[in-house]
Amino acid sequence: MITRFLRRAACVLALMSLTTVAALADGSTPPALNSGDTAWMLTSTALVLLMTPGLALFYGGMVRSKNVLSVLMQSFVACGLVTVQWVVFGYSLAFGPDHKGLIGDLSWVFLHHVSAANPGFYGGTMPDQLFCMFQLMFAIITPALISGAIVERMKFKAYLLFMLLWATAVYDPLCHWVWAHGGWLGGAGALDFAGGSVVHMSSGYSALTLALILGKRRRSEGGEELRPHNLPMTAIGTALLWFGWFGFNAGSALTAGQLATSAFVATHVATGTAALTWMFLDWLVYKKPTALGFCSGAVAGLVAITPACGFVNPVGSLFIGVIVACVCFFAIKIKHALKADDALDVFGVHGIGGTFGSIATGLFATVAINSAGHAGLFYGGDFTTSILPQLKDIGATVLLSVVGTIVIAQIVKVLCGGLRATDEAEEMGLDLTDHGETGYSGESAGVPAFATVD
Repeated sequence: MITRFLRRAACVLALMSLTTVAALADGSTPPALNSGDTAWMLTSTALVLLMTPGLALFYGGMVRSKNVLSVLMQSFVACGLVTVQWVVFGYSLAFGPDHKGLIGDLSWVFLHHVSAANPGFYGGTMPDQLFCMFQLMFAIITPALISGAIVERMKFKAYLLFMLLWATAVYDPLCHWVWAHGGWLGGAGALDFAGGSVVHMSSGYSALTLALILGKRRRSEGGEELRPHNLPMTAIGTALLWFGWFGFNAGSALTAGQLATSAFVATHVATGTAALTWMFLDWLVYKKPTALGFCSGAVAGLVAITPACGFVNPVGSLFIGVIVACVCFFAIKIKHALKADDALDVFGVHGIGGTFGSIATGLFATVAINSAGHAGLFYGGDFTTSILPQLKDIGATVLLSVVGTIVIAQIVKVLCGGLRATDEAEEMGLDLTDHGETGYSGESAGVPAFATVD
């Protein structure tokens, strides 16, 4: 009995210590847990999770009332689906032991060897499982971002399968390339502090691709306008995104210290500047300073500063905010040239904003903020070390996102009997046909809440 107990105890201790083997191998001492860093990262993880409900509200307010629940569900369901995928095998693929710089192996499935009591390969001064959960929140919101391009017309079951396959075949490998130890893009010098390419570019280019595959939304007889039904909801969603983004960016420092503070400041400065710039552009071009424009500018600023926030100073943040608002303001018109119904401008804001942010990182980065990075072109760097790695990151992200989306969409189309809802379903609204509910009862929706469809 005692022998059996000792063997089991030895196994448990071995599992708990496995993630520190890499640190011990070179004779160094594994870092100790730090309660301040752990508290900050717990807070940051919760803040990043809050961004997904914020995204749901941001998107939900911009669609027609008959589809509001459908759009909310497309974001909320990621909190469940991607969580299961991440725990079962996603985290192991993204951050597990490296294979040729391309992908992690499956040795960490079901979070085996990922300790809640000790720091691990990535945990630093926090428990290894906390790092895993922090990264999970990024994995949740990224495929949810794509939904903004395909609202009001994609079948829910097709969307679920697409999200699962996309998270596995696009997000996890890209995450490994950029952030995992041994990832080839990170090793090539690409700087992405909190997800400019991993999160925003990947979702933005995939969103445009999927919108082109699906085609445009159906309008009712007489040319129904596709106007936002509840801009206050969108404004509340923007506020939650802005608030949660501090965990997204400042939390990516992984410690509660100077770098987190710098990332926090850069995030807020760029966001406020971009929101104000977009508002004035609206005022100049359309003669009115719109609430939607201010919200769009804020999100564009948040997107662009994401890869740069841990490398740039407040002055660089100001320039990034001003420029990205101008770039994205006009970039959203690209969808018209391509005849794509990117309904909520995911490509124009996230795809283009993330691309600009990646390039801006190569321009404005300074080692005075983060010595782990390298100097940007405006701070003593050269094209080879400052810009070329960012271009490699952009090219690889676009290629994987576009090709991956095309292949996954074809697989889903076969397995689900098509990607798109029927004309009748689009006419009635996906709230009712997919979920058997409506967001509003009475005249605003035309049907009672919790109505059913035969």
